[in-house]
Amino acid sequence: MNPSPTSTSAGTQLREHMPHALHQGERVWQETNGSVDLWIELLHGFGLDPHAALAFTVTQDFEGDQFTYFKFPLEDLDRLYGTQVQELTIYDSLEAHMLAQTLRGHTVLVEVDGYYLPDTHASSYRSEHSKTTIGVDFVDSAARRIGYFHNTGYHHLEGQDYDGVFRKLPQFAAQADLLFPYVEFAKQARPALKGNALAEASAELLCAHLERRPLVNPISQWRAAFPAHLDTLFERDKAYFHLYSLNLMRQLGANFELLSKYLHWLYVQGFDIPPTIPAAAQCIASESMVMQYRLIRAIERGRRDTCADCFDVLESAYEKTLPPLVALVR
Repeated sequence: MNPSPTSTSAGTQLREHMPHALHQGERVWQETNGSVDLWIELLHGFGLDPHAALAFTVTQDFEGDQFTYFKFPLEDLDRLYGTQVQELTIYDSLEAHMLAQTLRGHTVLVEVDGYYLPDTHASSYRSEHSKTTIGVDFVDSAARRIGYFHNTGYHHLEGQDYDGVFRKLPQFAAQADLLFPYVEFAKQARPALKGNALAEASAELLCAHLERRPLVNPISQWRAAFPAHLDTLFERDKAYFHLYSLNLMRQLGANFELLSKYLHWLYVQGFDIPPTIPAAAQCIASESMVMQYRLIRAIERGRRDTCADCFDVLESAYEKTLPPLVALVR
């Protein structure tokens, strides 16, 4: 049996939090992926602008069965914002360690079961067990309540959900071999860059990430693999199509929508970014959505659609995004 926490609360109070501008207004892809959406809101919660850290989006590649699950590089967060992420060793109860870290003003990043997260009421809450990462910055063990960042916002949970997240329900006590979850914590190790210094450092990161860009148009690679993918889509059910679209159309489209937003931010900071480049990146975002809906209709009607014209648009837009960017920095 793990010892009880020595403190009953951490953090000052549940925060008032409005989603960042990247999660508001007109967006083709309202959500990107769990990691990027979480960090956008977490940086925003720290009082920082996540736009500056989006240079890595130029590195997305086609991985054969999916597009790169794009994530903020931790070294970029350290350089731009002084935000460091460290692994948190769990040798006591998860609750005790989370109390210790949030008392120090840190945010704990922990993989939990979405079954106990009220903000997932439209998907997994009390209906499906699924792994997801949340960022906890407030714990009140006496009230059995936490505040946490997840997806595109900030939320809180309490009561039985609290016990579920911390594995304090009776069914967990019977699992003696239950492994500790993987946990990290984010801390502000030093002041963030601001103003021109932030913009200049971000532009330098863009130059570095462009050196890591795919050597071959990743959309062309997807196009070559797509006939076999299409065979599988017609063999499987709707649940498989959802997973396929999440890992291909959505990852591709959301990545390039954020790249478009980032390039616009650089332009506002005074960098000479031709408007045709962010427009081409946004075209990839919108055409990915078009292709998603088109495939849904094709599968529902039982008609094979190679989406040739969608691929034409996507390939062309990619060539109007990455090569011009590379030419700008050379």
